[in-house]
Amino acid sequence: MERKIQTRRAFLAKSILASGGVLLSSQIVACNRLDDVLGDGDDGEQTPRFLHGVGSFDPTATAVIIWTRFTPTTDEVSDFIQINWQVATDADFTEVVKEGMQYASAENDFTIVQDVTGLASNGKYYYRFVQPDRNMASVTGETITLPEPGAAVDSLKLAVCSCSNYPAGLFNAYDAMAKSDADIIIHLGDYIYEYGIGEYGTNENTVPLNREHDPATEILTLEDYRLRYRQYRTDEGLQLAHQKKPFMVVWDDHEITNDAYKDGAQNHDESEGDYQARLERAIKVHSEYLPVRTDAEGVIYRNFEYGNLANLVFLDTRIVGRDKQLSFTDYFNTDGSFDFNGCAAALGDPNQRLLGDEQLAWTANAIGSSTAKWQVLGQQVLMGRMTVPAELLILIGQVAGGDNSPETLTALQNLIVELSTLKARALAGDPTLTPEEQARLAAQVPYNLDAWDGYFVEREQLFGLLNGKNTVVLAGDTHNAWNNVLTDLNGNNVGMEFACPSVTSPGFEGIFGTDPATIAGIEQAFTLLIDGLQYFDAKQRGYILMEFSQGAATANYQFIDTIADSGYTAFVGNTVSYSV
Repeated sequence: MERKIQTRRAFLAKSILASGGVLLSSQIVACNRLDDVLGDGDDGEQTPRFLHGVGSFDPTATAVIIWTRFTPTTDEVSDFIQINWQVATDADFTEVVKEGMQYASAENDFTIVQDVTGLASNGKYYYRFVQPDRNMASVTGETITLPEPGAAVDSLKLAVCSCSNYPAGLFNAYDAMAKSDADIIIHLGDYIYEYGIGEYGTNENTVPLNREHDPATEILTLEDYRLRYRQYRTDEGLQLAHQKKPFMVVWDDHEITNDAYKDGAQNHDESEGDYQARLERAIKVHSEYLPVRTDAEGVIYRNFEYGNLANLVFLDTRIVGRDKQLSFTDYFNTDGSFDFNGCAAALGDPNQRLLGDEQLAWTANAIGSSTAKWQVLGQQVLMGRMTVPAELLILIGQVAGGDNSPETLTALQNLIVELSTLKARALAGDPTLTPEEQARLAAQVPYNLDAWDGYFVEREQLFGLLNGKNTVVLAGDTHNAWNNVLTDLNGNNVGMEFACPSVTSPGFEGIFGTDPATIAGIEQAFTLLIDGLQYFDAKQRGYILMEFSQGAATANYQFIDTIADSGYTAFVGNTVSYSV
């Protein structure tokens, strides 16, 4: 379904980063002299201006959005600067098929977003941007158009990623995606993080790698958000990924602020101003740097038909329809016991919505009208039913809250062994399990109320829409790698979920430490105790290379051995195939 580009005309930038700053020192490679590209030009010294590279977004069978940013000097921040663009079928631009001109200005932070239409389907294209007065050109970007909806297609490869925290380490996973044979990069959110220097993601490598957040404080203003995107787009791995592959994106919470929902967020209080105003600023800047093909402000859900093979359906499980998350703390009694009945009633409340009525109706149409072999849902949070014994979750919460004492970690390991042993006996049909032991296993609570587990009723409604479809769900958010078999409350198979590891954000090792025995115990316990969970990696960074054919969907969990050094090695940690 083709939609128009999301646009928002609002505030002017209060200031624009001048030439000569940190951006100029970090990405000179991101710009070529125009005379190097077209020949004939001024040989005098010039400052590179296309410092944030290029990118392409949301290709259809006949169109693709191309992007760049021109970096102005302090004398140019009030100017409208002409930027020419070209699209060709060859890297030398001898066969230019589309070209045009826009003006970069402070209104959109000197970004250029151009929807190039009238292209041939299933094609490979090259594009670039030129500033003729200053004799400068961007690097050459590469992109594609999709096969016509319904056209016979044998294969599709998607690089699926999320959660790139700048101070946590180098974006080597993006570099690996750029060099992979993926057709499209799917980014499931947390493209940036809102925190200040020394906050979430900071580690022993942050300062040596010169990756402290800019600005230094939590981002709140329009210029704050713009500075943060500019900083992220100086990373060489991320620039290369945008240069080599088209992106399809959805936002998650950190593009706005932690644990966001439609009316507020965990990481927002009254001292930080009006939440809706902050949300509008964040979405405006998102549209400047990560344009999407939608027809309404603040709407990011949309879909793309890739021939007869896949219907790529992108959902917003974070902002547009999400009610405030439930909290376990509301269901502890004064004596410390847990109110299971009250919690269950809240979870079963039909008014607790994640998508909302309008988006759910749109989803029903997008899926119901598709005849593609695969329905591929790209969205932010885990959809699989992930419940664990309450006593385990309480102890995990204690550790996550900062209690990493040897006594607590030992208690956690012992509890994992106990519960895993009980579950193994239960699965084996052991008749000697006592009522008390059975009760320990039966006292289940959701692992994460910020995910679909906190929105039970609407998940069942969505599962109903997927009945009879070959469904693959893609998820991000958790920083860890997962594979879930999706079933409804009646036990009917709905599809398969593949959740990607983070690009750099810390996984469970950020909570429990790096002790291999502790992490292995968590992985083993979750896989055994959670029905439907087939695979779980809690410690490695990377992405998923999803391969679709007419007969199978195969997830290759691609991991990166280091984010502390650019000399990384990529490897496949696991492969899961879902055949139909």
